[in-house]
Amino acid sequence: MTINQLSIFIENRSGTLIKVLEVLKQSGIQIIASTIADTAEYGIYRLICSEPLRACEELKKAGVAVALSDVFAIELDNEPGRAADAVETFSKAGISIAYLYSFLLGGKGILIFRTDDAEKTRETIMHNNLKFIAENDLSALV
Repeated sequence: MTINQLSIFIENRSGTLIKVLEVLKQSGIQIIASTIADTAEYGIYRLICSEPLRACEELKKAGVAVALSDVFAIELDNEPGRAADAVETFSKAGISIAYLYSFLLGGKGILIFRTDDAEKTRETIMHNNLKFIAENDLSALV
């Protein structure tokens, strides 16, 4: 019900992001979605990719500070308001979303998010018949 996400520490200086991208390029790893949250001194580059375990290993070998974590991914119809409907479902269940990003893949909207209560999130997804994406499903969509 979850997928692997890489969280990469990126200093706010020239050349740090390209190092990460070059490692992934040289390793033949496809980026599916990414986002950067930044402060004045550093950023956290969150990344969904084709081979997260291998990407994590390759980045660590290159001296990049990276962590692997599980995040939720749900598929939505590509229609206005579907993301709002999904977020409202979790809000009504008393679940706080720590962060969220989205993208289109194969004509479907994909929401990637982390919550404050993973078990309650799983229950809410199942109870509301939301279409979740597991790691093996993601690679089939690419």
